[in-house]
Amino acid sequence: MDLKHLRYFIAVAEELHFGRAAARLFISQPALSFDIKKLEEQLDTQLFVRTNKFVKLTGAGETLLAEARNLLVQVEQMKALTKRSAAGFIGRVRIGFVNSMLHRGLPRAVERFQQENPGVEVVLIEMNSAEQVTAIQRGQIDLGFVHGGMTSPGVASELVIADRFVCCVPANHPAAGRARIDLAELRDEGFILFPRAVSPHYHDLIVAHCVGAGFSPIIRHEARLWQTIVTMVSMGMGVALVPKTLSQAWPDNIHYAEIDQAGALSETHAIYPVAAPAVAVQAFLKTLMECLPVV
Repeated sequence: MDLKHLRYFIAVAEELHFGRAAARLFISQPALSFDIKKLEEQLDTQLFVRTNKFVKLTGAGETLLAEARNLLVQVEQMKALTKRSAAGFIGRVRIGFVNSMLHRGLPRAVERFQQENPGVEVVLIEMNSAEQVTAIQRGQIDLGFVHGGMTSPGVASELVIADRFVCCVPANHPAAGRARIDLAELRDEGFILFPRAVSPHYHDLIVAHCVGAGFSPIIRHEARLWQTIVTMVSMGMGVALVPKTLSQAWPDNIHYAEIDQAGALSETHAIYPVAAPAVAVQAFLKTLMECLPVV
């Protein structure tokens, strides 16, 4: 039994006339009669009662008609599913991310992407930048978002965010009412920033920014997350330099001011296997770019 015979059977069962069914199928009536007879022989069951005046389904024929229709629907669904899978829109996309991406449009991008691509499951895995590079190399994630440009064998990198720093001070700080500040004015302040062992990229970037303004920062406290750093600033424990896209995330009891001095940008890169990224990965990156906060 093959699908062609089932389609022929359905046509005859719906038309209850071999001539009309043959015309509908664009084949000759004798060829259609031969194939239906062959199907009955394969099933060892009579499917139609044939007379000179009418064609009628037998009980077995009625049972087969319902099952054949269901089977053909399933076949079409299977074909569509296979095509979507081959195009990359069925399955799972595993995404590594650094914590700051939660405040840079990642949750909104996931929600929108899954609404538009219900056949793709998005799995988020929080990792630091180095962990993500290793996970890409080992095939454990399909896409990652890391601090700075990470160059490693087998890993491609694409800039998604280039963010200037702003100064973050407590709400009662003398500079809290100003839109801009000379970074050198903070030379005697206690700074809060990442431990170098945790994030050498941001630690060195912020220290270099201060050195460019003519001083080495006094590192008063260290914290592992931007949210923790900003919270500590709001409690009057020091000042910090923060990427501007994050300034919208935590506005309470703090003040953000533009910095007069130009400095190195806070860059976030997407990383993925050096081979061409999967279609779903490319689509997710496009969605993320549309969901980045506007500053």
